[in-house]
Amino acid sequence: MANETIKVGFVGAGANTALRHIPGLRAQQGVELSGVANRTIESSQTAVDKFELGEAYPTWLHLIEDPEIDAVCIGTWPYMHSTITLAALDNGKHVLCEARMAMNSLEARDMYAASVANPDLITQIVPPPHLMSCEKHLMDLIADGFIGEVVNVNIRVTDGSSYPDSDTEAHWRQMRELSGNNVMTTGIWYENLMRLVGTASSVSANAQIVVPHRRGWDGNRYPMTIPDQLDVIYSLAGGGSVNMTVTTVSGSFAPPTEIWIFGTEGTLRIEVGGLDVDPKVTGARKGDQVMSEIVVPNEKRGSWRVEEEFINAIRGIEPVTRSNFTDAVKYMEFTDAVQQSWQTGKRVYLPGL
Repeated sequence: MANETIKVGFVGAGANTALRHIPGLRAQQGVELSGVANRTIESSQTAVDKFELGEAYPTWLHLIEDPEIDAVCIGTWPYMHSTITLAALDNGKHVLCEARMAMNSLEARDMYAASVANPDLITQIVPPPHLMSCEKHLMDLIADGFIGEVVNVNIRVTDGSSYPDSDTEAHWRQMRELSGNNVMTTGIWYENLMRLVGTASSVSANAQIVVPHRRGWDGNRYPMTIPDQLDVIYSLAGGGSVNMTVTTVSGSFAPPTEIWIFGTEGTLRIEVGGLDVDPKVTGARKGDQVMSEIVVPNEKRGSWRVEEEFINAIRGIEPVTRSNFTDAVKYMEFTDAVQQSWQTGKRVYLPGL
């Protein structure tokens, strides 16, 4: 499809699809936004009218089975990711799927197997944007020996923290039937760390459900089974360990998300201010008296280009790197290991792909 028009259909035109994928795909040359399927035909028609998306399909299956559609952007919650992806690949569609990849690693491996069975079709999972601006430079610094060998990584994730409140409406991430084994943003930050320090070999996790009930979308009490406070220690396959805390109940005075990477020769600190603010990176090497700001060279600065990469991959211009199904399966394996560890109280060893 090097020079052909690529017709894209959307299954679920929610917030992130409207914010990133619709404008991102529309900006690519030779791409036509050809249709949408939301949960109802009325919602689909509203999205068509609002975003100029071509045809409103009565169901996602009608869209998937349309031979005029070349690629599908899946913007649903994780509970539908595997089902839609498998159907899309079976119908010859390229797939761009929102994160997290699936409900659990079993679904993720089914998706991976289907992608391997269809090597002519492009499959991509939407990556986290938090470290995009500095990621390449950090990877190069670590590879070039700035910190030496990794000894320990300490990451504290406090995104969206507030004091525990059972009157707060449940977010979809807190509903297991929608989110599966994913816990808060744990998989997101594991994926970020994977690129910097590698994958986990074993996991020990302790979790709390601090708020046992929240209000469901219908106003009734909804029991919580996904933790809102999580502490994980995991060993790195390449040596060293990671201490990870993820919480949404630490109160309004919790400090911003922060990552410390300690090595045999130096230290890196990454302060994450938010999705629209570049992280601040500081560092020091053995013998330095203070940590200094590390400025990312312009030629190494990354940015959001998910939709461009997806279309370029379909055209054979570049491979998918952020994120391919192989990496996505790895973070789903980690998510399942965390789930198993906090439920059993045992260390869990991760499989390899």
